[in-house]
Amino acid sequence: MSHPKGRARLAPAVLASALAAALPAFCMIATPLAAQEAASAVQDVTLADVTLPLGTTIFRAPKITVSGTRLSKDELTALLKADAPEPWPARLARLEAASVSAPVLISEHAGPGAMRQTVTYREISARDVRAGRIAELTTAGAALTVTDGTETGTGTYGPIRATDVDLAALTRLYTVAGDGKGTVQRLYAAFQISDVVYTDASGTTVKLGRLEGRDLGGRQVPGGWSGALDAISAGLAALSADPEAEALPAPERARLAGAGADLLGALDVGTLEARDLSLSETDADGPLLIEVGRLTYASGPEAGFRMEGLAFTQGPTRARLARLALTGVSLAPTIETLRRLARPDAQVGEDEMRRLMPAIGALTLQEMSLDLPPEPPAAKPEARSESKPEPKVEARPGRPGGKPELKTEQKAAGDPLAAPAAAPPAGTHVALRDAAISFGPLKEGVPTATRVSLSGLVMPAAMMADAPVLGALSAYGYRDLDLTFVADLAWDEGKREVSLREMTLTGRDMGTVRLSGLVGGVGPEVLTAKVPAAQLLMFTANAKTLDVTVENTGLFERFIAAQSKSLSLKPDELRQEYVSASQFGVPIILGGSAGAKAIGAAMGQFVTKPGRLVVNAKAKTDAGLGFADFAFARSPAAVFDKIEVDAKAE
Repeated sequence: MSHPKGRARLAPAVLASALAAALPAFCMIATPLAAQEAASAVQDVTLADVTLPLGTTIFRAPKITVSGTRLSKDELTALLKADAPEPWPARLARLEAASVSAPVLISEHAGPGAMRQTVTYREISARDVRAGRIAELTTAGAALTVTDGTETGTGTYGPIRATDVDLAALTRLYTVAGDGKGTVQRLYAAFQISDVVYTDASGTTVKLGRLEGRDLGGRQVPGGWSGALDAISAGLAALSADPEAEALPAPERARLAGAGADLLGALDVGTLEARDLSLSETDADGPLLIEVGRLTYASGPEAGFRMEGLAFTQGPTRARLARLALTGVSLAPTIETLRRLARPDAQVGEDEMRRLMPAIGALTLQEMSLDLPPEPPAAKPEARSESKPEPKVEARPGRPGGKPELKTEQKAAGDPLAAPAAAPPAGTHVALRDAAISFGPLKEGVPTATRVSLSGLVMPAAMMADAPVLGALSAYGYRDLDLTFVADLAWDEGKREVSLREMTLTGRDMGTVRLSGLVGGVGPEVLTAKVPAAQLLMFTANAKTLDVTVENTGLFERFIAAQSKSLSLKPDELRQEYVSASQFGVPIILGGSAGAKAIGAAMGQFVTKPGRLVVNAKAKTDAGLGFADFAFARSPAAVFDKIEVDAKAE
């Protein structure tokens, strides 16, 4: 993988590359043809060496041709004066021309710091320009250069096309400050960018086959979009300058957070779609390649992201993900937190970082896999050096003075009696067929309800060797595990309760364990307290109910077979011993209460005929059982005296 500093340095360059894609629209700013309602004849006008400063970006065009305009060359030259008193949006709103073209347009952007960004567009053409709107804007391509001190990144764009481009709105958003609360001004009806390639100074290459968008617009923000983008670039540059720094100084952090909140709140996007993305680099672990077939974003009530065809490859390590979807996405919590962080006196901690998380309705995954190389064999200890007899040397018969022949005891290669070579160790394959996670509303950055569902989770049993219970599965003949997992819980702030509605783990040809329960004493202070939540819950949480269901579909029989072989007993003999231990030993261990006896009897029936075992426990009081009730109980009987237990085998 790339070095953290390299990745941080790449971030502003990629941002520059993305921003450069929008610059063709700005190119028309270099031709603000103030269409006078005069009676002059329609004409073609050519201008030379046009220079236009726009914020921290300067546009230069050696030649511009304006066709089908009523403005004279002198009028156009006057309109292009950088210090003209009339704002650009007002001038561009009067623009009327059949077409505007330029063989070359160069944009130069300075900053942050020593960084310089240059984009050279080729064959720019704007067709049917009316009232500052361009019906169609195209460029044949562009070249991008980003320099930062002695380091240089380069890139290229293929054809770029945009329709219904509002130049007046674009310059207004870019240069004119607002409060971020105005109406949305649409910039493009649609745009397309093809064949983007960018390579940074370290050799990391980013490629984009095609990018399309519809209905892009925004609101005016404090300092204009130009100022906000400059603040974000400066913040990213400060982070890249010291990747080990935990946080920016308060003033820089405030500017970065404020600019981020302004732009996120101001952007309005209908749809975005990117195809054939890739990132490649070479480091000590070998060539790295990350590919994405398709990435989309859509706004609206079900706003969200979708990704298809994700692939990761580095040497023998490979990962694949067929589809990922995020629905019900809202950046409102992120923007709200950024606005708090924009205050110079804001305290930055784990709580604020957690609140930066956007709200997500649901996440789904399909067909994910991971292939890992085998572990390298352990190095064998070197044998102690001992003197060895020299091999026998004999001259070949009939060849006096010929080369001596060494006699060894080793078998020749290909000897059918030689022991076969050991098979190379196999790699590790992990796969997940489907995953779905749904989230409830956020409270202090934490979802108040969550449901997780994983199906078709396949992995070698050896991977779970250190896990409780699951670590013994390989000894019972399971080579690969095929698991399904479900967890569903919700927090009721008013009742101060967390309901574990379901937690289920199912193994193919093994069985199912299902838990549900209710825990009280969980209030909002758990999310805001200065002490860790786990420590606070030790004093406030109390268990009210717990239901456990165990269903056997093959694991118990394998367990009996393995244990009976290990103990040199017949399976029926071992089973009977477990029945006796369950019926008599378990009640004694648990204190001999009625509930303990019910559990022992149910376990005995389950061992006799392993099907389904159900245990329900409920606190006798509404207060439930706290940590102290368990920690300071003198015996299990003391706990069983405070709960009602029902157990049965089916």
